[in-house]
Amino acid sequence: MYRSGSISLLPQFLMAIILNRSWLMLILLLHQHDCGVSGKPQVPCIFIFGDSLSDSGNNNQLLTSSKANYIPYGIDFPSGPTGRFTNGRTAADFITQRLGFENLIPPFANISASDILKGVNYASGASGIRNDTGSHLGAKISLGLQIANHRAIASQIASRLGGDGKGRQYLKKCLYYVNIGSNDYLQNYFLPQCFPTSSIYNPEQFSEALIQEYSQHLRALYELGSRKFALFGLFLLGCVPNELTNHGDGSLLCVKEENRAVLMFNDKLRGLVDQLNEEFSDAKFIYVNSALISSKSPLLDGVDICLRSIGKSGCCQVRADGMCDPNKSPCAERSLKMFFDSFHPTEAANHFLATLAYKSLFPIFAYPMDISHLVRL
Repeated sequence: MYRSGSISLLPQFLMAIILNRSWLMLILLLHQHDCGVSGKPQVPCIFIFGDSLSDSGNNNQLLTSSKANYIPYGIDFPSGPTGRFTNGRTAADFITQRLGFENLIPPFANISASDILKGVNYASGASGIRNDTGSHLGAKISLGLQIANHRAIASQIASRLGGDGKGRQYLKKCLYYVNIGSNDYLQNYFLPQCFPTSSIYNPEQFSEALIQEYSQHLRALYELGSRKFALFGLFLLGCVPNELTNHGDGSLLCVKEENRAVLMFNDKLRGLVDQLNEEFSDAKFIYVNSALISSKSPLLDGVDICLRSIGKSGCCQVRADGMCDPNKSPCAERSLKMFFDSFHPTEAANHFLATLAYKSLFPIFAYPMDISHLVRL
């Protein structure tokens, strides 16, 4: 899967991402064509679990401040605002297209007229692995509730196909895309004014508690018939504009303490992938390194310079909570920005992550294989 000798290029490649102002050019080098692929889909269905990084409209009707169904969100999406927390497509959307689906996966909130045999998006903005995460923002659908929703969908699929056995045979061929955990830090652990977790756990203990709870959720999905899992690690949250504004020291540097806490979680998630692959021989779990770096990398102490390239702010004018101010015009050069608001990546950044997740050049990005190999199993 990985070219012999390519690992020696990894430090230069990462530094190019960190230092090159025209970081979007790396997307063109990695992926010369659009993410859409014609022909038969590579899997029969995709089920998406997560938070605002993947939400496609599940929060629209909830009583919450965490919703994005208004301009300027969706300004580059064909149908305009949908509830996606970005200017265009999410990473999950790009993966869906890369896998050959003609249409994007619909949100659970709008499945009444949808073909559930092709998949469902359960992701909900502000949600987390923990049930209490994001509760200060209003209603949301935690990972546990997302799995409960999938249980209902799995039952409907089994009924359509003629029984539980046939339903499970069908579901085991599908891709389970899971990208969650950011809010357990941004909207929980790093908010001591709202949550007590940082006084109960040190960062090591909190990451371990999260992984243990995450593991139970994944086992619940396995029991429902899931067999192909793509688990996304967390981005360097200490480099998110909101964290720089609220927890930074006024410079352009990332918040190191937050990045180190995130990388503890990522290390444990990769370890969980090994554990689950050993435990469940009929399933395959992969880890996608959204941080593009590991806690053991010598580049970690220098990663703060990334903000000198990508900028301290997002592309839209934001409210006090870091979300885009309604009906205000965003920046024109959205393809050159990493963040759209104070939390969420632009479509260009989502495209970049999806490209690496689907077809990885180096083992550090997708382990033990990328999505393109996972779906062939």
